[in-house]
Amino acid sequence: MKLYSVEGNRQKLDAGAMFGNAPKALWSRWVEVDEHNRMELACRGLLAIGLNGKNVLFETGIGNFFPPKMKARFGVYESGHVLLKSLAALGLQPADIDVVVLSHLHFDHAGGMLSEWQEDQPYQLVFDQAEYLVGAEHWQRALKPHPRDRASFIPELHELLQASGRLQLVHGPHHESLGTAVKFTFTEGHTPGLMHAQVADLVFAADLIPGAAWVHVPISMGYDRFPEQLIDEKAIFLSNAVKHDQRLFFTHDPEFPVAGVQCTDGRYSITHPARQLSEEL
Repeated sequence: MKLYSVEGNRQKLDAGAMFGNAPKALWSRWVEVDEHNRMELACRGLLAIGLNGKNVLFETGIGNFFPPKMKARFGVYESGHVLLKSLAALGLQPADIDVVVLSHLHFDHAGGMLSEWQEDQPYQLVFDQAEYLVGAEHWQRALKPHPRDRASFIPELHELLQASGRLQLVHGPHHESLGTAVKFTFTEGHTPGLMHAQVADLVFAADLIPGAAWVHVPISMGYDRFPEQLIDEKAIFLSNAVKHDQRLFFTHDPEFPVAGVQCTDGRYSITHPARQLSEEL
């Protein structure tokens, strides 16, 4: 099995929102911002080639589905569908992806499922041969979102997934499409039913821990639905990572897709960060 980090379209978001409960005096030690107080965020995926005999893509990033005004609003500044370019550089076309695993369906994680925006053209699913794995609890949240997070979802995507006939809902730690090669766990603090996938020693942190700066346990985002619960879940998640010598995969960290975790005097920090993942297991 081969594992790769694959870059998608990046975006720039308000850093205050990304560090919702932390003052600027604190988070400015960790990130740089532009004149609009926006920090750069990756929206990357994890590609596993030969996982249970399949090509599996974990996350699709934000993609390039927004119309121009919304694209500018959310700071998506690159042209084209960067994720597809990243896959092509590894010799893969969209039809080569057998399974797409989505931690959740917020647009910055699932938008890359959709074709690029074209005026007066309907969206299409890019990975038109793949099965789509989504947590069962989160799927229900996506269909009936709370007003607090309704804008984070893409209704057109939900309709296309249902119509495809290839949507698979994950109810427990394993799914038959991937066998025991992938273990799923779930947290609730960021969004109900957020799904974390573990492949070998690599655990998909998703928006429980978007990047290295959020390894600090008390830090949460303004986008988190239940911040206190998230903090409790994060403490358990990090404790397990240290105990089992796991590495974390970050979707949003602007520099590092992968890092280990250490705990010193009760404080967590990353160790051995990597700017790219490319390895064979």
